[in-house]
Amino acid sequence: MKLPQSVRNLTSVIGASIALISLLIILFLFIISAIFDIGSSYLGIFIYIALPMVLVVGLILIPIGVLKEKNRLKKHPDEAHVKDWPIIDFNQTSVRNASIIFVAGTICFLILSAIGSYEAFHLTESDEFCGKLCHQVMEPEYTAYQESAHERVGCVECHVGSGAGWYVKSKMSGLYQVYSVLFNKYPRPIETPIHSLRPARETCEECHWTEKFYARKINTKKSYLADGSTTEWDIHLMMKTSATYSAQGLQEGIHWHINPDIKIEYRAVDEGRDTIPWVRYTNLKTGEVKVYRDETVAMSDSELETVELRTMDCIDCHNRPSHNYLSPANFIDDYITAGEISRELPDIKLVAMDALSSEYPKVDSAMNAIDAYAKEYYEIMYPEVMTDQKALYDQAIQAIKTGYKKNIFPVMRVNWTVYPNHLGHLETTGCYRCHNDRHETTQGDVISRDCNLCHDILAQGTADQLVYGTSANPLEFEHPVDINEKWRTTFCSDCHFSLY
Repeated sequence: MKLPQSVRNLTSVIGASIALISLLIILFLFIISAIFDIGSSYLGIFIYIALPMVLVVGLILIPIGVLKEKNRLKKHPDEAHVKDWPIIDFNQTSVRNASIIFVAGTICFLILSAIGSYEAFHLTESDEFCGKLCHQVMEPEYTAYQESAHERVGCVECHVGSGAGWYVKSKMSGLYQVYSVLFNKYPRPIETPIHSLRPARETCEECHWTEKFYARKINTKKSYLADGSTTEWDIHLMMKTSATYSAQGLQEGIHWHINPDIKIEYRAVDEGRDTIPWVRYTNLKTGEVKVYRDETVAMSDSELETVELRTMDCIDCHNRPSHNYLSPANFIDDYITAGEISRELPDIKLVAMDALSSEYPKVDSAMNAIDAYAKEYYEIMYPEVMTDQKALYDQAIQAIKTGYKKNIFPVMRVNWTVYPNHLGHLETTGCYRCHNDRHETTQGDVISRDCNLCHDILAQGTADQLVYGTSANPLEFEHPVDINEKWRTTFCSDCHFSLY
């Protein structure tokens, strides 16, 4: 097949070779992935992103080589007859062949590039791409995400949302993230909160309809004391998520904070939004405005003006909706409740908490340390466990290790203390950031710390001596261990942040 002389140059030949080889590799990998049902994000990157880029580079080299060859022929007319404008004469076999190849190749390229672009788009939007591509960096987030209630909600649904504008923003942000990973510039742990995150009203409320909250919720929590018999302590809470009667909507209850008729704004003085000295309440219907100040935080009005003004939304309380890292006390309690850790083992809660209280440089180090500590403890204190209850012992140790792997990531320095959950007030200040009896208006109105604003205790106590109340006559909180009523004057997190 005869082609124009300008095509016969080294640059164009190299470009055509690169493009052809890339296309063949793409087709080969695509067929392999389809036949063997391989869905790896790494393979997808090669098929739909990396190799197509190489293919395009090869195609670009072809016209570059043609132009260079034409310029060379112009300078050396004795080597070939070249005119200023090419004459396209379909009576010539070489021109017809070149045109057919060009048209057919262009059509094939456009079709393949369209398919590739479509697949590349879906690949970059997939959960695997977000969670597995940069395995070490995103391992904590991806692991916690798979344990969350939002596991079936795509990462991009919350982190990007709908619309081209935020899609472009996310990709531009992604370029810097790629640079950070490639050149090891990313922080450990990844800093939060993410200031570029889309407002919750544009993401969370696509599914969670603020105007349609329903009945209140009963939350039953089983905890276990770190004593010899791992004593069970239960508490049943009536969570006041909405009003007493659902017909009243968001007039009261926890979710009153995001009533569409109410606007809550605040200024936090630290990066983690833990210290909030200034809160403003605005009733959008009546125009009433109240400003609350925490005078224990020494900041002037001019200094506060320089701090970011943020409008409260879902994320201010539900700050770990899909990436929650449980404290050892919580995940050990959950495994005991689920039967993965048997209470028949003496001191098992104490052993688990002692083994998990130390920091380890790597997961392997933690696994070995857990094994060594538990084995030494039971061989000395309860040697019969290692013979009579070996199966229960092995199962418990495996559960402790699993809990560690799902909630603590030493390489990225991630655990429950680094990413605190503000939903509540046990391990973190959470609600107490504002509800602490310190925020007061000039008229004397105070943001109350009263526990019954958010929940009523319907039952509490040990499993065999549970005391019951009612929603009309709820119980007063009783601490499972006598601490001389200190819970009335101190925040729960002052102890529970690290205590078990």
